Amino acid sequence: MRLFFPMLLCLCGSAPTAHAQQTVFNVPTTDVLTRGKVYFELDLSVKPNDTDALGHFSSFVPRLVVGAGHRVEVGLNLLGNVQPGPDMTTLAPAVKWQVYDGGANGWAIVVGDNLLLPVRNKTYNAGTYAYTMVQKSFKPGTRLGFGSYFFSKNVVAPNANRAGGQFTFEQPVTKKLNLNADWFTGRIASGYLTTGAAYKLTPKLTGVAAYSLGNSQVRHGNHFFYFELGYNFN
Repeated sequence: MRLFFPMLLCLCGSAPTAHAQQTVFNVPTTDVLTRGKVYFELDLSVKPNDTDALGHFSSFVPRLVVGAGHRVEVGLNLLGNVQPGPDMTTLAPAVKWQVYDGGANGWAIVVGDNLLLPVRNKTYNAGTYAYTMVQKSFKPGTRLGFGSYFFSKNVVAPNANRAGGQFTFEQPVTKKLNLNADWFTGRIASGYLTTGAAYKLTPKLTGVAAYSLGNSQVRHGNHFFYFELGYNFN
């Protein structure tokens, strides 16, 4: 866990507005930015104390997402900026394609991929996180999602590929406030349930506060705080 976890703290990043977002917290949604739209985000994960399962750390992940048109968005994440200890800096270009938008029926489907390119303190040369995601929207705004993931060898588990399920929940409370949750299944470096709130501070700026609980060793300290700020340029 200690070797692989820091790189996957914010693998996908997130954009916490009710729509036009890449993820809820870490699990992708079926939203894509329209052509020419630009979004920037800074994610912060913090564990303030040492425990048996997970030592104290802080991690900063900047990311940029751009709408490419034809229901496709592309982005770039800079992962592995973790202190203390040696940074595991990794470039993660990402692409997501909305293959189905049911409009009034509330259903949508996307497929996507994040290419992982370590540049410092490598444990592998290149990796991938590929996924399919399905979401259903209900009145008055509740949205549930489910899908599958695939991580290539050494990305979230030593010397092994990993596949499993990913799930999302989004509930608007007011026009500015959402209560959200997402979950990666499996005892892997990204295997966490994250729950929290997103609040629209201004028409372009959104803040998020959440908490992540590991799928294993929670009683031994496998949990941490998660924060983010996201800005829509247009």
